[in-house]
Amino acid sequence: MKIVVGGAFGNLGSDVLRSCIAHDYETVAIDMNERALNGVDPSSYTFRKINAGDPATLKGVCDGADAVITTIGLTKGVPGLTPYDIDYKGNLNLLNEAKRAGVKKFIYVSVLLAEEGKHIPMLGAKAQMEQALKESGVNYIIYRPTGYFYDIMKQFKPMIEKGKVTLLGKDTIRANVIDTSDFADYMVEHVNDKNLTVNIGGTEIYSYEEIAKMCFDAAGKKAVIKRAPVWTFNLISKLPKVKKEGRSGVVLFGQWIMTHQMVADTKVGKKSFKQYIYDTFNTN
Repeated sequence: MKIVVGGAFGNLGSDVLRSCIAHDYETVAIDMNERALNGVDPSSYTFRKINAGDPATLKGVCDGADAVITTIGLTKGVPGLTPYDIDYKGNLNLLNEAKRAGVKKFIYVSVLLAEEGKHIPMLGAKAQMEQALKESGVNYIIYRPTGYFYDIMKQFKPMIEKGKVTLLGKDTIRANVIDTSDFADYMVEHVNDKNLTVNIGGTEIYSYEEIAKMCFDAAGKKAVIKRAPVWTFNLISKLPKVKKEGRSGVVLFGQWIMTHQMVADTKVGKKSFKQYIYDTFNTN
């Protein structure tokens, strides 16, 4: 089987690339840039440099492929770019190239509650891509993960280091985030499924308050947890500096994630988020 991996050198994409290679699939890695990956021999895959926003750079990347797994998406603020440019239009360009090449399966990584939160740019763009894929006539799998181990720690660790965690609103919000390597293995092992939408997360469910307490404990610090009104992120998203840096959508996405239950019914994975937290603070 020949598989094209979109966004192959991002956090999730690199684990998908590793999994495809481990399963002995012929693998084409497409991304804006190639980088060295621990444990991955560059000769074990074919690299194609692409810009998903430019259809011309995608010509031929899907030729002879049986499936495409795309993790392409805007994960941080980039001046002049919006989620609709990358998460929607970029993936749509790849889908159109896959159709032209006769690819039998297109696997897209969205996010849990994309449709419900479509007024948020990062969610709305993914919801549009989901709909376009369903209407494309290509066999598909849409994965809606709850979030990833590293994303949660990226948010919590700086607050822990400063000695205070600030949560949004008064409600208890829970999530079962998943390790990217566990998620990647699941996608590759289920590559022959078709026409499914899968809400997926890890095997452990924690509230954000429980996560904060585990982080403080792992860091050997007293837990200090405060709560802020939800509307504070609306104000932050409108700050001139935030707008200039293209981070407004990221801020609003963060607000959504921190105020909505992110628990998926498909629970998979061998890795423990609790152990990941403790390992993060005790690596050095």
